Amino acid sequence: MKDYFENINKAFESRARLGIMSVLMVDDKIDFSSLKDVLKLTDGNLASHLRALEEANYLQVEKQFVGRKPNTTYHATDRGREAFKSHLDALEQLILNNRKES
Repeated sequence: MKDYFENINKAFESRARLGIMSVLMVDDKIDFSSLKDVLKLTDGNLASHLRALEEANYLQVEKQFVGRKPNTTYHATDRGREAFKSHLDALEQLILNNRKES
């Protein structure tokens, strides 16, 4: 049982970060406003979780102007994709083993 907990990544423990990475695994990239709407988070809350994932090199930020408006998009890095897949695998194994023991 302890082995499964070792593979659970603390960077993805919060609902917000789990949601961010889940969206980025499906959509190649997404802009800040769309991500905020999908996850139903405030600007500040989303920004702090995005920053933490960026600092872990799990996502990359691209800033540009569309017309005269700033547009920030995010996409998962290869490292982020692998870390998230490993996290999900560990959760899946934990769930499967708990079901077998029940």
